[in-house]
Amino acid sequence: MAIFLEQVSHTFGEYLLIPGLTTRECTPQNINLQTPLTKFSEGEEPKIRLNIPFVSAIMQSVSNDTLAIELARNGGLSFIYGSQPISEQAEMVRRVKKFKAGFVTSDSNLKPDQTLEDVLALTHKTGHSTIAITEDGTSGGRLLGVVTSRDYRLSTTPRETPIHQFMTPFDKLAVGKLGITLSEANDIIWEHKLNSLPIIDEEQRLCYFVFRKDYDNHRQNPSELSDKETKELLVGAGINTRDYKERVPALVEAGVDVVCIDSSDGYSIWQKDTLAWVKEHYPELPIGAGNVVDQEGFLYLVEAGADFVKVGIGGGSICITREQKGIGRGQATAVIDVAEARDRYYEEHGVYIPICSDGGLVLDYHMTLALAMGADFLMMGRYFARFDESPSKKLRINGNYVKEYWGEGSNRAKNWQRYDSGGDFSGMKFEEGVDSYVPYAGKMKDSLDQTLAKIKSTMCSSGSTNIKHLQKHAKLTLVSSTSIVEGGAHDVILKE
Repeated sequence: MAIFLEQVSHTFGEYLLIPGLTTRECTPQNINLQTPLTKFSEGEEPKIRLNIPFVSAIMQSVSNDTLAIELARNGGLSFIYGSQPISEQAEMVRRVKKFKAGFVTSDSNLKPDQTLEDVLALTHKTGHSTIAITEDGTSGGRLLGVVTSRDYRLSTTPRETPIHQFMTPFDKLAVGKLGITLSEANDIIWEHKLNSLPIIDEEQRLCYFVFRKDYDNHRQNPSELSDKETKELLVGAGINTRDYKERVPALVEAGVDVVCIDSSDGYSIWQKDTLAWVKEHYPELPIGAGNVVDQEGFLYLVEAGADFVKVGIGGGSICITREQKGIGRGQATAVIDVAEARDRYYEEHGVYIPICSDGGLVLDYHMTLALAMGADFLMMGRYFARFDESPSKKLRINGNYVKEYWGEGSNRAKNWQRYDSGGDFSGMKFEEGVDSYVPYAGKMKDSLDQTLAKIKSTMCSSGSTNIKHLQKHAKLTLVSSTSIVEGGAHDVILKE
């Protein structure tokens, strides 16, 4: 006979937080939203710690390089979607790593005997106005000069003019020597009023550029998630259980910081095989696994080597897995159950494996509930799909602006690997996701700042200044359907 669980499956909307004592320390500016992304042993630090508890979903309509850049600048992390050719996914990762690196490898380089016409063509192609002029035209060649838009006038400089006639030559450049710190490089930039500083080695070969705008951007984004030494933004990528032996090496070469197996059902031998291969060949690369909805599935992936585990099946706004297959669990119940296993594993083994709540978030306050219930961080698709930075199209439908948003289980995505049940066949047999629209919400930062403000305010009311304290001391209560109605505006005539 089948095993029946007595516990009712609940969603986030069925719970409320009971206020705790708000002390003088419980003010929004004192709230610390840092949280571990990857596992760590007691007394140690995780390899990656998020500055805000948000990651973007591994979806075609959500996580490309532009969204990954903006989310990392605001403290979170994106997992570049894997349902695309390996080379294209790797290139997206590479663009994130190059966007803002503190020490940037030059991708705009020419030789001194080329012409202004070549300068204009390269500028149009890359969008970059600073061009390194090296002996062989490569990013690591001997630096001979630099060209910016200040070195020529289109109205007076003939297009066929050789670069060496109008470039700023090396002997007039301020440069830094390889080994200089980012702080020292920025001091030179400010002292000489520069927009960029070339970094060279002992043989005058170009190594990097440091740009003034990167320093300014960093000051405007104090929560930026970046490498402490290089200031490269951090970025993740999704992989599947079919082509990981080809995909992972390409992603590592591109500079990926963490990968995650993308699957609707992670409690499988295929994920165990994938985890084992990655741990054997790339032991320093953190890898997440999932999705699961109970303690048994969580422990299976932990023992297989997962650095974090994603929780949730069928709770996403575009997911119809529960309707199609009848599997899943209410997201709140799933998070609570897995969090108990996570805490018990830490007590018994001294190793903490973060869990990610994936799906089921309808309102902003649900995010704080998920964290209080034990989630270390949240993966969201619909939330991020609404913004300018996501890859989908903005459309005007019935007078309202919307953005396209489709599930990885839809026929549009054709991501059959995410729903792979093993065997020799491939392809989508039936849909587990829909093709839809979400209301357009403009730039990410505006909405993200408001959402974070709500989370911080709720944590203040709960008497917590960090996520770990919230998880340990939060008080939650189930609410009736009548109580849910009571929580909104009622028994009034609302003004337009």
